[in-house]
Order: sequence, then C-alpha cells, then structure tokens
Amino acid sequence: MPGFAELALGAAPIAGGALLGAVAGNLKGPDFRGMIAKDMDLLERIPEDQPELKARLKASIDQRIEDLINTTERSRELRLAALSYTGNWRDVVVFICAVLFTIVWWNVSHDRSNWLVMFIVMIILSVVAGVYAARGLLRAVGRYMSRRNTEPAQ
Repeated sequence: MPGFAELALGAAPIAGGALLGAVAGNLKGPDFRGMIAKDMDLLERIPEDQPELKARLKASIDQRIEDLINTTERSRELRLAALSYTGNWRDVVVFICAVLFTIVWWNVSHDRSNWLVMFIVMIILSVVAGVYAARGLLRAVGRYMSRRNTEPAQ
C-alpha cells in the first residue's frame, strides 16, 4: 500500500493544476447588464432638481454600455480566431519542448515520489502535442500541394 500512497502524493500537484484550470475556466466576470439595469433604475429615482448628478450617472451608464459592446465584439473576434485556427509552427515548437522536457524528466532521480506520475503525464502531453503538430503539418502540406496543382503550367 505505500506504493499507492506515494503515487497519490506524487499526483497531487498535477491534480491541483487540473483543478485550478477547471476553476479558472468557470470564473465569471462582472455582470454588466445587471449593473446597467440597477443604474437605470437609480437614474429614474434621482430627483429632477439634481441634473448634475443625473448627467454623471448617465455618463457612467453610457460608459458601461460601451464597454459591454466592446467586450462582446472582442469576444466574437477571439471566438472566430479560435475556430479558424488550423495549426502552425507553434505546435511544432510545443511538441519539441514537451519531448525535450520528457527526456530531461527521464534523467531526474527515479526515487522521487512524483516521478512516475509526472513521466506518464509528460508522455501523454507529448503525444497530444505531436498530434496537433502533425495535423498542422499535414494541413500545410495539403494546402501547398493543392496550390501547386492549381498553378498554371509554364
């Protein structure tokens, strides 16, 4: 049983990183629409004898609406860029770095409690990075070959 305990203890940093990534993906930003609705309600409740205060609050509401529109446009652009991503040289660099780190990790003392878990994770990451790199290279070669076949003969 000490082997399982060491394995679990060695996997703790990797599991913690995975949990941190999962939590970071679920974090929500401020609710601009809710804040705008509350500010619009507050704007209606300000008496007419305070035009300066109403103007300042109206400017704040307009700024939040502008921020909301800019954020929506920016997220749409990022989403389109992410969907159109087909791979490039960075995938190859990540693959090379993952393989090199796996080789370096092989030379670390095997007596460490997290050595085996980290080595397995590095092999899996190297395979995943290799798949992405190969996919990008195959697409690049395919585009090159199709472009070469469609060029007029001289």
